[in-house]
Amino acid sequence: MDLCHLFFWLKLRWMNAPREFVGVAAAFACGFCVLYASLDAESSGTTEKAAMQLTSTAFSEGQAIPEKHTCEGKNVSPALKWSHAPNATKTLVLIADDPDAPSGTWVHWVLYDLPQTVSGLPEDLPKSQYTPQGAKQGLNDFKHLGYGGPCPPPGKPHRYFFKLYALDAPLNLKPGATKQEVERAMEKHILAEGRLMGTYKRK
Repeated sequence: MDLCHLFFWLKLRWMNAPREFVGVAAAFACGFCVLYASLDAESSGTTEKAAMQLTSTAFSEGQAIPEKHTCEGKNVSPALKWSHAPNATKTLVLIADDPDAPSGTWVHWVLYDLPQTVSGLPEDLPKSQYTPQGAKQGLNDFKHLGYGGPCPPPGKPHRYFFKLYALDAPLNLKPGATKQEVERAMEKHILAEGRLMGTYKRK
């Protein structure tokens, strides 16, 4: 007997209600509690999303990002690959940012409306409005389209999160959207998420 059943059982027994009535009332009350908890979790945004696997041939989870993908090197985007997108996926969004930047989270890459048929991106994606895969690219915090590599100040290593989202609808935003605009547009459309974190320390 769970807590919901127990509470109503004790209360109704204390009122000397018939045993049959106690059982029915307790079951009804418990069902109501479960329904309320489910609706409350959904309204608060705590519904757990499915997970996708996001990997790169350039670095593994938690490992250092090679210099060629940073402002100290060629500043080219790393190759990425993913799997386990839900069947209902219509488009994909990719956002890369640095939460350890001195001025707050720094956005390095915003890519959206990527067709669901795509399961990876090659190295050195063009820094243009549209990618060869059919996606649109937004503005990073360097005020440029496409990928801008790690460029932290000297000191401790920074963490760089590459976050992939599977959506049930296209965003239909024009190229050049910001991270904030993309995040607002994809609210309530996220089916699954994947994440890859790499680090970089300025020389």
